[in-house]
Amino acid sequence: MKYIHHPLICPESLEERTYQLSIVLRALDSNTMVVLPTGLGKTAVALLTVASRVKNAGGKVLMLAPTKPLVEQHLRFFEERFIDPGDDGTSGSGCVMFTGETRSDLREKAWTEARLIFATPQVIKNDCLAGRYSLKDVSLLIVDECHRAVGNYAYVFLAGMYQKEAKYPLILAMTASPGGKEEKVMEVCENLGIGVVESRTENDPDVRPYIHERIISYAEVELPQELKEAVGSLKKLVQSRLDHLNRLGFTVPGSERLTQKAINGLQAQIQGRIRKQDPSAFSAASLVAEIMKLRHAISLGESQGSIALTGYLFKLSAEGNSGSGTKASKRLAHDPVFLSLLDMTEGWDEEIHPKPEMVIEIVQKQLEDHPESRVIVFATFRDTVQLMVERFKERGIDARRFVGQAKRDSEKGLSQKEQIETLRLFREGDFHVLISTSVGEEGLDVPSTDMVIFYEAVPSEIRSIQRKGRTGRHGSGKIVVLVTKGTADETFRWVSRSREKAMNDEIRHMSALTAPAKADPLPPAAGQTSISAFVDSDSGSTDEKIIVDDRELASRVAEHLHSIGASIEIRRLEYGDYAVGSRVLVERKTTRDFVDTLVERDLMGQLRSMADAVPRPVLIIEGHDLYAQRNINSNAIRGALAAITVDMGISILYTDSPEETAEMLYVIRRREDGEPEEHTRHHHKTYRTGAETQEYIISAFPGIGLKHARLLLNHFGSLLGVMNADKDELKEIPGIGEKMATGISDFSRMIYQGKY
Repeated sequence: MKYIHHPLICPESLEERTYQLSIVLRALDSNTMVVLPTGLGKTAVALLTVASRVKNAGGKVLMLAPTKPLVEQHLRFFEERFIDPGDDGTSGSGCVMFTGETRSDLREKAWTEARLIFATPQVIKNDCLAGRYSLKDVSLLIVDECHRAVGNYAYVFLAGMYQKEAKYPLILAMTASPGGKEEKVMEVCENLGIGVVESRTENDPDVRPYIHERIISYAEVELPQELKEAVGSLKKLVQSRLDHLNRLGFTVPGSERLTQKAINGLQAQIQGRIRKQDPSAFSAASLVAEIMKLRHAISLGESQGSIALTGYLFKLSAEGNSGSGTKASKRLAHDPVFLSLLDMTEGWDEEIHPKPEMVIEIVQKQLEDHPESRVIVFATFRDTVQLMVERFKERGIDARRFVGQAKRDSEKGLSQKEQIETLRLFREGDFHVLISTSVGEEGLDVPSTDMVIFYEAVPSEIRSIQRKGRTGRHGSGKIVVLVTKGTADETFRWVSRSREKAMNDEIRHMSALTAPAKADPLPPAAGQTSISAFVDSDSGSTDEKIIVDDRELASRVAEHLHSIGASIEIRRLEYGDYAVGSRVLVERKTTRDFVDTLVERDLMGQLRSMADAVPRPVLIIEGHDLYAQRNINSNAIRGALAAITVDMGISILYTDSPEETAEMLYVIRRREDGEPEEHTRHHHKTYRTGAETQEYIISAFPGIGLKHARLLLNHFGSLLGVMNADKDELKEIPGIGEKMATGISDFSRMIYQGKY
């Protein structure tokens, strides 16, 4: 075996592969998307690119991946193979991993010292928005699983900011599956500034020697008669709702063609009629909500089994019989067909679907033939994951679950630390069967995984490719897909294959895009000034930060605030979503969220608490069609708006988009800069830091506002220092005149004469 020889790569740590070197040469020249089947060494391409870029350009390297386990895997790969050249004056040294669990001040310090930073994108985005560091010294940005770079995902924001800030930007994007539609691939390329697509398939001659055999088989199972009857009842319920929609004058598809795309078309029709104030449209929206619940129940019955279906049906029944249930859930829960179906499922004490038993038989045979095997079973739903873990343990097979962090109902997810530990134990052979949801699909490298089982077929070509890529990475592998005959499983099987083929065809035609975006040339001489050294002259005009609640980062508001030059700080706020100066708290609601919170949660109580906290509370309602969001009387919404404004004294502003909301916040911030301090009402602020508490106390002195409080505290260093200062010492501070100094001195020494 031939190995790579490079001064920054450990000897005999990386196999030499011609196709990887060819890809790296292109990647060093332009922003490049690398499309490689899983197991063909995307991370090796990254290492080669990093070594060359660091040697020739210096600077830092930032490698992003969507999950902490994947970030940790990349960190481990580089720590074992990369040789840092040492401190050359252009950056720090060593490798570091950034997570949300690390204190922000420690991340800020680590950024200055590290050469290679491995992180999830949200952590970097938050830190950049908060101004903890910039990307100007990053000479290479690596974006793993880059097919995620669409919509509002953090990759999109970071790529745009990187190309604006970095002195010499270069982007390497990597994926095994960018998507089957040209517009999706083009969107990813545009969002990341990609100029060249470098792809290989398993059939390319320079790749074929490194391909390990993967045998794909489909295990067909029959749907038991009891489940057929249950699914039949659910389909009758769906058809009755479609018939009702038809009578209301909507164009509806046949039940056999009721895809998600068809439902989206129905919802578009409904929204159009809601805008025209058509009363029947609200009933139609409720019927579509029922149909979506029923379609999910059908999917559970066909592909998951009786236990999953029974649990979901009883959940729907409980929702429909509760006081807070929607009209859709109430109507469904009292439908005679639904009630009959509930009676039928009550007698199902054990799983009657054949899939669980078939999975166990397949795995048992694999472990008997190859005792050291690693097997991954992928299932869409957590209920199925838990069921399979229990079934395996009943058979004496140690199986562990691998699920996301979120808590669902009473079931606790796995923290990122637990995910990493579970993978380590699996990799080292402490147990041999991993039951995973989609969280395990992307990128995770378990070298000896030699069997992957799909509990159900998936229609997404990206998910299918990612799942298959978990085996055959370092040796031959088997893939078994369970398919329930005559159900959506069969449809998804063919849809997935068709989309995979379409994706491969599309990528073949995109091996080199026109107008490649060349990497910025390296500096010809020390001291050269790049355009990124100049700052917009208006960007520092507001010296006060806008405080953004950390739960608001999913919106585009914070991103746009950053892009227009606003200084922001990210923090958890007790009330409101944005704190603007010392007097203004802003609650942001989309039109839908406003109506949902009004109906289902305590919107008025939430706003009342905010109004009590500051003298100038503001509610921003963002979006369109406030009165058409739900089947609610318009006067009820108007009454709520009147109460918010008149009774609570909250100003209501309307914006069209997150970008306009950001512009509005920026304008409020600038007005606050120019406004005199308000002294008549000194409100409590529960989100206050220690420094803010000190400012709060001093600004409460007669005639002293926030600006002068900060001057005093900066000069004297503490509350005690300010209060002990005499009049002459106070007058020495620029901005503190005779009258103000006298007031502070006299007030600090005034004898309390209040009543006990």
